[in-house]
Order: sequence, then structure tokens, then C-alpha cells
Amino acid sequence: MGLIIACLKEVKNNENRVGLTPKGVKELVDRGHKVIVQTSAGEGSGFMNEEYTDAGAELMDSPEEMAQACDILVKVKEPIPAEYPLLDLMKGKTIYTYFHLSGVDKNLTLKLLENQITAVAYETVQDESGKLPLLAPMSEIAGVLAVQYGAQYLQKKYNGYGVTLGVIRNTDKAHTVIVGGGFVGEISAKTAAGMGGRVTILDINPDRVEELKGILRDWLGENLYQNVEVKVSDAEVLAEAVKDADLLIGGVLVPGARAPKVVTEEHVKSMKKGAVIVDVAIDQGGCVWGSKATTHDEPIFEIDGKVFCCVANMPGQVSRQSTQALTSATLPYLLKMADSGVIESIKTSLGADGRFAQGINTMRGKITYKSVAEDLELTDQYAELGTMME
Repeated sequence: MGLIIACLKEVKNNENRVGLTPKGVKELVDRGHKVIVQTSAGEGSGFMNEEYTDAGAELMDSPEEMAQACDILVKVKEPIPAEYPLLDLMKGKTIYTYFHLSGVDKNLTLKLLENQITAVAYETVQDESGKLPLLAPMSEIAGVLAVQYGAQYLQKKYNGYGVTLGVIRNTDKAHTVIVGGGFVGEISAKTAAGMGGRVTILDINPDRVEELKGILRDWLGENLYQNVEVKVSDAEVLAEAVKDADLLIGGVLVPGARAPKVVTEEHVKSMKKGAVIVDVAIDQGGCVWGSKATTHDEPIFEIDGKVFCCVANMPGQVSRQSTQALTSATLPYLLKMADSGVIESIKTSLGADGRFAQGINTMRGKITYKSVAEDLELTDQYAELGTMME
């Protein structure tokens, strides 16, 4: 007999993505599993109730009844405080979503521990090469949106000055500085340079810097690549670049851990008035001094004449594309958990390469991802995942 999979409607501010597409529902149902979808859960992404029922899902209005009925709950974003009562109805069950536990309210982790919930975090699942396949599609979208937000808030109506990232005849090119050369940084650089602006991308890894030079040269061509600098970051290089930035994008990532504040108060105060800061690392606490999570309703705030944009669920702005990309990445792992059972899937992963098991952040009342325990100062609640399987 198959498992019961539930997919909730997201309630975070303007979070229009949904954890399962109708296509994903059909694949689960065809393999003998029951899928419950909350009424209107997919409408924000353009997926209507009828599409889910045609795929074999059962619609349900009550999230409480869904939490009680399911074996695995599928979401997009971490449960927010209004959803914490649902966790009390899920003792010993599994939630599969983005958690970012190091960057959110500690009470969420405490609730997961109290209810012995297995938290499978999209952002720490690894593939065979050690990359983050469930984070990558949203990082790609966030990398594009970061530049789009930056271009918007560089307009005079937002910052009092008015700058364009694109090239206008006989004007200086606006300068986009990207801190962190991971996937967000790479995509942001391609986008900003493609608009004709001047781009500097910084990373502490010399090998990644050389790799990025080749990627960006091939992508942009020599004409646009001449506006791009890719540098190994150190204290002097970082300070000089940030000071000259019209748009600063924070893309520093330490998987599963709180982002380090690499851009300091001194750096921010050295920036020109009207500069825009988009901190894509805000889900993990942000990598820029002064950053705090904002919403789609109120996306910006100002410190010392600099405009901060720190929307914590940025890809929700393009919900249908984001949902399709996310489900394409997350569904294969969900199918394995449903077919084999969550515990057996974890055991199989530990017995092979351990990569999927990196996604387990809490289990059986313990934190099983070390950096989460350290960041939340809950090391007394940490246990190695392997010992939990014995």
C-alpha cells in the first residue's frame, strides 16, 4: 500500500509557488500513492483545482486534516509561525521543503524536535557530485531577479538619483558588484553584463574564479565580456569594489549554515548614496551588514542612503516558472521516499554515497545537520544521522 502525500497552499507573503504540479501528482498516483492537495494551492502558479483532480489528487480544504492524514507533507517554504500548530499534528512524520533553519526563527527547529519530525531540506540535499540540485533552479531564477530588482530600485523614484544598468550612449556604465561566485553569482553576472553594464564578480576560490572567467567569456562573447572583471576576493579587493558599486548583489552561500557577513558596516557606509543592495543570501541570514528579510509587499528599506532589497522568497515573483523548475528537481527524490519509505531511503543513501541523506536536518527529536545545531546554539540537540539509523 502506498503512502499519503499532502501538498499545502503556501501562506508566506506573496508566496505563489506550490510544492507539486499536476504532472507530479499523476506520477505519484500512478505508482500507487494517494495525494491530497489543498484547495486552490496551485492557483498562484496557474494550476487549477481541476488539473489536480484530473491527475488523481483529492482536494481538501483543511490543512489540519491534511497534516493528520499524510505521511509526507510537501511544501515550498518553511512553516511560518501561523503554521506551527500543524506541526503538533505531525508527530513522527516527514516534511519536505526549503527550511533554511540556520536563517529563520529558532522556534521552528524546536517545534520540529518536539514533534520528532523528519525535516528533509531541499537546500542541503546533494547529488552524486556534491552539488545542490534542489537549490540550483531557484538560485538561477534568483540570480536573474536580483539584477531586475536592482535595475528597478536604481530608478530615481526609489533612490533619489536614477541610474540605469544598461548602456546609454555617452553615459558611464553602471557598476554591478557580485559577492560570491556560486550559481547565483554566475547567473547575476550573465544577466547584468547582458544588459550592457559593467560587472565585477568576487569569489575567494581561485579555481572558481578561473572557471567563471571561461564560462562568462563563452556566454557573453568578447564584446560584452570586456565589461566584466572576475577577481579573487581579499579585504582590499572587496572594499574597493563595494565602494564603487551602483548595485551590490550578495550571493555568498555556505550550504545549510548561516551566511557570513562578508560585507561589513564599514563597507556599506563607504558606498555611494542611492546605491542598491540585493542580498540573495537572506534566506540564510544575509551576507551584508544591515540586511533583514523583506516581503514582496514591502520589498525595500533604507540605511544611510542605500536601498536594501532582501525579499526572502524572491522566486515567488515568477511562480509558474519557479514551480515547474522546482518540482522537476524535487520530484525524483519524493518518488524514492514514497516508493521505499523515508527511513529506507535514508539508509540506502547512507549505505551508498550519503548525498541524499545530507538533506535530513532533523529526525527523531535530534538535529542531524551540524551547522544548523551550531548556528542555533543547540549543539546539545545534535546527533550524527548514522547513529540515528542504528
